[in-house]
Amino acid sequence: MTAQELLAAYAAGERNFSEADLEEADLSGADLSGADLYRANLKGANLSGANLSGAHLTEANFHFANLGGADLSGADLSRAVLYRANLSGANLRRANLSEALLSGSILDGADLEGADLSGSEMENDW
Repeated sequence: MTAQELLAAYAAGERNFSEADLEEADLSGADLSGADLYRANLKGANLSGANLSGAHLTEANFHFANLGGADLSGADLSRAVLYRANLSGANLRRANLSEALLSGSILDGADLEGADLSGSEMENDW
């Protein structure tokens, strides 16, 4: 699935994109609020400024993804792989990051108020 196909399907009302392969996709500024991206591959994707509020992102792969300034408020990122992802300035208020892999992620200026970080791995290995 390409970024354009995903955005067209979302605009048409589709919300289930479980296990979609969007490696290195450019989804910067996209509105994907409430989308189901369970186990989606977003490795190296550009999601800067995207709206993923309330999205289901459990076990999604965001390895090296750019989520700078993204709205992930209330999103379920449990067991997601955010290894070396850029989350600078991201809104993670009330997000579920339980058991997420955050090692090496950039969290400068990220809003983590009310976020669930239980069991997450946050070792900085840069």
